[in-house]
Amino acid sequence: MSIIDHLKPATSMNSSADLVFPTDFLWGAATASYQIEGAAHEDGRGLSIWDRFAAIPGKVQRGENGDIAADHYHRMPEDVALMAELGLNAYRFSIAWPRILPQGTGAINQRGLDFYDRLVDSLLARGITPFVTLYHWDLPLALHEQNGWLNRQTAFAFADFAEVVARRLADRVDYWTTLNEPWCSAYLGYETGVHAPGIRDKQAAYIAAHHLLLAHGLALSRLQAHRRKSTRLGITLNLTPVYPANNDPETLHAVELADKMSNRWFLDPIFRGTYPEGLFDDAGVAPPPIEDRDLAIIATPIDFLGVNNYSRTLIRARTGENQLGDGAATAYEQVAAGPHSSYTAMGWEIYPQGLTDVLVRVHRQYAPRSIIVTENGAAFPDHWDGNGTVSDPQRLQYLSEHLQALGKARAQGVPVQGYFVWSLLDNFEWAEGYSKRFGIVYIDYPTQRRIIKDSGRWYAAFIAAQRRQLPHP
Repeated sequence: MSIIDHLKPATSMNSSADLVFPTDFLWGAATASYQIEGAAHEDGRGLSIWDRFAAIPGKVQRGENGDIAADHYHRMPEDVALMAELGLNAYRFSIAWPRILPQGTGAINQRGLDFYDRLVDSLLARGITPFVTLYHWDLPLALHEQNGWLNRQTAFAFADFAEVVARRLADRVDYWTTLNEPWCSAYLGYETGVHAPGIRDKQAAYIAAHHLLLAHGLALSRLQAHRRKSTRLGITLNLTPVYPANNDPETLHAVELADKMSNRWFLDPIFRGTYPEGLFDDAGVAPPPIEDRDLAIIATPIDFLGVNNYSRTLIRARTGENQLGDGAATAYEQVAAGPHSSYTAMGWEIYPQGLTDVLVRVHRQYAPRSIIVTENGAAFPDHWDGNGTVSDPQRLQYLSEHLQALGKARAQGVPVQGYFVWSLLDNFEWAEGYSKRFGIVYIDYPTQRRIIKDSGRWYAAFIAAQRRQLPHP
């Protein structure tokens, strides 16, 4: 396929050019504060758990950190201009809690709020809908030093933070996500320890998860107090469909266990007001301390569910000598999909059907009022030619195939109302440092030059083509 073909909706891919979405569909890209902003020690920002974690030798590849990242804090006007050039009508970004409340509670840093105030106004001036995420993993270090998400009071501190931000921005921001991927915050941060704060304690993960969910519910009531007729409130979950590698009864049962621990752990309390039956026994932990009204607060109705999806999980039951013998949670193992599958630089299988399947499943089993795909994208080893081109045909194809998968879900009645590519910019990819590039815009880190990749130009052309077509009946 030629470069010219890259820059228009492909007709050879079955075909994203034939997809038609409503005229009010949100076409955007997503970022997160610690991953792009930089300015980690400027204008009154406090430290986060990621500042501390990244400073520990061996925790992040090559000892890298988010001190500068993509320097978005200083280059925000340039980045908003890039969004406009790409034709985005929405931008999902997160608010850095320690930039607003350096100690997590107490004194408000007005300079931090001023930055997001300018960002929102800049977006609106370009006709771009601001889509705010209140928590994308950068817990103020001061709260971690008071036991972080293991401390029930952190949930109430988060609700206070939500209100501070809403008082400043809710008159202009319609879309609010409380938490991004609380599964990652709990499991990666408190059980495996590969993310900040780096704790390795399974019991702690389930306590942290409950307090994260409580924080979500408490924040919703604060946001409700500032809502307008157009306001939409939700949460973003990373949902990964689980498939059996064979039809053995043990494997089919293992699929149910794996789905419970990766998806239903958060879906059930949010939509059903209860944890999945047997969750804590299967995990081999005691139930977290749940107070009388907690589950009702967690199940406060939301206007939309944000879904982040990148791949699928393929598993089989452990048998014979492969059995670990320490509980149901280890009764299965993930397996590779096979020699004909393709993978991203993260080692994740490219499986577009998984996006369709997870959206249909959530719609049929949990019936959220609407669904927005808040992250979907892929990392590949991109290379800049030194001029104005970054050729990334694998990402371009990934986006094309996943947009087709999105169309299939809508054709089955799923109320999907938006799609955000992860990510707008190459960025600090957590424990991977700067070694993985997800952006549709390339960042040359030594100079901070921005170069729109071929996938970004293709996405822009796709969005422009949508605007030229009639809305779906």
